[in-house]
Amino acid sequence: MRAVPEIDRGLEERLEALGYELVEIRWGGSGRRPMLKVRIDKPDSEPGSGVTVDECADVSRALEPWLDDHEALSEQYVLEVSSPGVDRPLVRERDFERFRGEHVAVKGRELLLGRSARLEGELLGLADAGTDDESVRLRLSSGEEVSIPRSEIRKAHLVFTWK
Repeated sequence: MRAVPEIDRGLEERLEALGYELVEIRWGGSGRRPMLKVRIDKPDSEPGSGVTVDECADVSRALEPWLDDHEALSEQYVLEVSSPGVDRPLVRERDFERFRGEHVAVKGRELLLGRSARLEGELLGLADAGTDDESVRLRLSSGEEVSIPRSEIRKAHLVFTWK
C-alpha cells in the first residue's frame, strides 16, 4: 500500500501531542489490509534509553480511534508501534544533528565516494543542512573525514556496540 500523506502528517501531530517523536512510518500490506509500521522515540533520548513496550502499547491504543475513523484506511488495517531499536534509523535532519558523535552506518544507492556501498564511522553532523547540497559528515576509522551527499544515501542508522 502507498503512503497516505494526511495520515502521515496526522500521526506525527498526534505523537507529538502524546510526548513522542515520529522516527519512521513504513506502509505495507495491500489496499484491503494496509499495514502501518510506526517507530517512535522520546524526544532527546539517548541511545539505549528509549520507549518501552508498554509505552508502544499505550501509543497504539491512543492512535487507533483516530485511524478507525479515517476514510483512507480499510477497516482491516494493521498498526504496529515500536521503538526504533538499538540500530535506530537516521531519517530526518534533526537525527543527524542529535546523534552527532555516535557510531553510524550509511548505505548508498550505489558506491559511496567510490569506495563501498556501506560506510561506517563517527557521525560529525550535516553540512549545508536544508539545501540541495546537504551531506552527512563522517569520521572513518582511519581518521579521514568525509562528506556523503544525502541524495546518494539509501539508509543510515546507529550502530550498536557491545560493551
